[in-house]
Amino acid sequence: MTTTRQPPTGIRRTFFRLPITAYRWHLGRLLGERFVLLNHVGRKTGLPRQAVVEVVRHDPDTDCVVVSSGFGEGSQWYQNVMARPDLTIQLGSRTLAVHAERLPVEQAQEEMLGYARRHPTAARKLSGYMGFASDGTEETYRKVGEVLPFIRLCPR
Repeated sequence: MTTTRQPPTGIRRTFFRLPITAYRWHLGRLLGERFVLLNHVGRKTGLPRQAVVEVVRHDPDTDCVVVSSGFGEGSQWYQNVMARPDLTIQLGSRTLAVHAERLPVEQAQEEMLGYARRHPTAARKLSGYMGFASDGTEETYRKVGEVLPFIRLCPR
């Protein structure tokens, strides 16, 4: 199963990109550690690109952050990060140089289950929005972790 959702276009795309403006205005701290700004490089153009994605988990001991591409492997930011895995992120008001690696399916499933336990309402809504069953079962969250790519970003 692949996600049936396509990345937003038009006015919805503008709405999804509003958090980038918050970071540009140095207001990233207002988003806390639930979101992270990715500063990456376009794989074809070589130009700087930015995306804000939700944090699945942040380990304060290592400063590693786990994120997921909710629109699957077709997301431009995901393809860029996988092509050039050294990037910088802004987490709150801190900027970190990180290296990205895709998690194996088993770890991705565990990360999704952990996220669902910490944020049950958000996990159900996001699963439904991305085209998965939104019944809140462990089986559903394991399927999400199996299908969507999860990426660990650790300081280099």
